Amino acid sequence: MRVKINRNAAKVLKEMLGTEEAEGKMVRVYVTLNHGDHAHYDWKFDTPTEHDEVVSTDKGIDVIVDKREDFLDGVWIKYFYVPQAGFEITNPFKENKGHHH
Repeated sequence: MRVKINRNAAKVLKEMLGTEEAEGKMVRVYVTLNHGDHAHYDWKFDTPTEHDEVVSTDKGIDVIVDKREDFLDGVWIKYFYVPQAGFEITNPFKENKGHHH
């Protein structure tokens, strides 16, 4: 499985991972809606289960993905400050419309 994180997302996620809410947890990316030809994504703090793979990114953040979900292979977690601050998760390897969080 492949996961990319842009520099802004890594900075924000590292700050969030340092909070009490995230203590002992990692970032999980998951599919919220699968349309067959594309998917919508979201993320949360979680711990790995037996069906998960923990992917180390080049930004020093480990991300949990479910090995059984093909749409998660190649996801890209981005954070933008404009036009409004927020995360965007897409998969450039799949036909998708992404999800804004």
